[in-house]
Amino acid sequence: MVKSAATDMPQGTWVDRYAPAAVQPYLRLARVDRPIGTWLLLIPCWWSVALASPGWPSVWLLALFAVGSVVMRGAGCTLNDIADRDFDGRVARTAMRPIPSGQISVVQAIAFLGFQLFIGLLVLLQFNTFTVAVGMMSVALIAIYPFMKRVTHWPQLVLGFTFNWGALLGWAAVHGSLGAPAVALYFAGVFWTLGYDTIYAHQDKEDDMLIGVKSTAIKFGDKTRVWLFGFYGVTAALLALAGVLAELHWAYFAVLALGVAHLLWQAMKVDTDNAKDCLVKFKTNRDFGFIILAAIIAGHSAG
Repeated sequence: MVKSAATDMPQGTWVDRYAPAAVQPYLRLARVDRPIGTWLLLIPCWWSVALASPGWPSVWLLALFAVGSVVMRGAGCTLNDIADRDFDGRVARTAMRPIPSGQISVVQAIAFLGFQLFIGLLVLLQFNTFTVAVGMMSVALIAIYPFMKRVTHWPQLVLGFTFNWGALLGWAAVHGSLGAPAVALYFAGVFWTLGYDTIYAHQDKEDDMLIGVKSTAIKFGDKTRVWLFGFYGVTAALLALAGVLAELHWAYFAVLALGVAHLLWQAMKVDTDNAKDCLVKFKTNRDFGFIILAAIIAGHSAG
């Protein structure tokens, strides 16, 4: 039996200590007190900007993507919680989220969603016209993702397509077009997400089966480790391909090897029947993201 976490609403964070009481539920709805999701959305953007830049990446572009990632991750969480409010109320880990617990009404959540999307649009409009067009194309993925767990065991795949869109945007922001290295980077991110979000989904697999929602964790079951090796193996191959296509120096591949070792460690050591361990392993993907970012910068700098 999986050992489940009591709640995913942490107590005693900076939100509790410093934010006005009236604002706290909205900050929790946007998950600003749990930044791992923002990092996982932001990192493919930074990878792509770095990959597209012959020297050091533009600090301005990195900052724009950082702000956009905070806002759009918050918008995605808000939409997800609106769509899942009935499911969340029946799962111990999510029952205290702002909507199912009654801290925020659905109408208030929709208004907050509109505000976040407006800020996201303002950020997007700072980029070139081609990047704006590519960014707008992601809206359909953002809209359908929260509903995928109702119809397929592969919602993690849709999340992969959605969360890694920044791998296309970063390249477009630098070049005003798309290139083969960015496409390889994007699909590397998709398979990476399939791995780490399958680990994350194991936290809720028993509750999900009871209430009738689907995930790769449920589909793979005891064979999850084999699938993780497969997903992470494809991730490594596509990241190597991106480096070849971008003509990066050998230093990229040397540091990439460290990142691959980290993914192998995850796949070997994760205990999919222990929710706390799943969360710990999931969060280490931020470290993997920074290793790959360092690899890309090294691959340009050493050339």
